[in-house]
Amino acid sequence: MYPDTNPAEDRARWRHAFRLTMAFTILLWIIRGVEVLFHLDLARYGVFPLQPGSLVGILVGPLIHGSWSHLFANTPPILILGTALLYGYPRSAKIVITTVYLASGLGVWLFARPAYHIGASGLTFGVLFFLLVIGILRRDRRAITLTMIVFFLYGSMIWGIFPTRPEISFESHFFGAATGTVLAFLLRHRDPAPAQKTYSWENECDEGEEEDPDDIDNEAG
Repeated sequence: MYPDTNPAEDRARWRHAFRLTMAFTILLWIIRGVEVLFHLDLARYGVFPLQPGSLVGILVGPLIHGSWSHLFANTPPILILGTALLYGYPRSAKIVITTVYLASGLGVWLFARPAYHIGASGLTFGVLFFLLVIGILRRDRRAITLTMIVFFLYGSMIWGIFPTRPEISFESHFFGAATGTVLAFLLRHRDPAPAQKTYSWENECDEGEEEDPDDIDNEAG
């Protein structure tokens, strides 16, 4: 179990998780800015299915976005979902991020439509589904709270795993979501549950239940 922590330590964990996620988000904005500033076309470095030369896109494709609006749409879920993952499941986070990042790109390379697939939405969908499913499986206080927050904010994203518009890579969403779901089952016990808070009246009840009945009889006599 997690040791009891005070509010200051809890806030420190939140800040650490947010800073790591913010650093990744800033990297995405820098890449987009460099692309626009130098009039580059980085989309060709995305994932193009079944093209051997496009395998590098599995690594760099999630870092590339086709427009400012595309990047802006991905930024809030990256920040919120990434922070929730790093804060709530620090032991699982590295595995989740790495596996979703690679597996979603590989799934696109193997099975997606013939087009260049770019953007970090596969990663966000993987983290989203991991947080949703693991909260249902674990059912401890922290897991349930994070699941409820994530579902309230981004539950509507679930429909993104189905085809909507041709310019949207639903395949990235689907393979990210599938990977996140599998990882939730595999890693549900990796992070210890937070310590259960006890109250003074509960200890008093326990002490009363443990009192020796013989002592009570002797006092009555």
